[in-house]
Amino acid sequence: MNRLWTLLTYLHSLAGPGVMLLYPLYASVVAIESASKVDDEQWLAYWILYSFLTLMEMLLLPLLEWIPIWYDLKLAFVAWLVLPQFRGAAFIYEKFVREKVIYKYGGAHKSPKSKNKFVDFVATNKVSMCVFVVNFFSN
Repeated sequence: MNRLWTLLTYLHSLAGPGVMLLYPLYASVVAIESASKVDDEQWLAYWILYSFLTLMEMLLLPLLEWIPIWYDLKLAFVAWLVLPQFRGAAFIYEKFVREKVIYKYGGAHKSPKSKNKFVDFVATNKVSMCVFVVNFFSN
């Protein structure tokens, strides 16, 4: 029974890198080589969300250490983002980034002609974003 438990623990520890990094890396390369834009959007959205999740995990590590099943919850969430049956990353991008109005640091930017508000926000407010990031991390 100890060997079975050791094997399960080992497989569990390999599941994270496999689901969170190896498969998405492979799928991203396949998406770049394909002619379809749909898979490109899925994998770009995945890498944005994965980076954000990793950053938040680093910032909130003292709190997350108190949640014993955090790694399992993260693994399940990332599996939902990654699996092509769900396309979770593209879903979150569509619902929460593309459709919402993005407020810039110090005011609101609304472009009535543009469909992609996030790109407009970042492209027109680079200085404000830099000031925000420097102020955020200097405290």
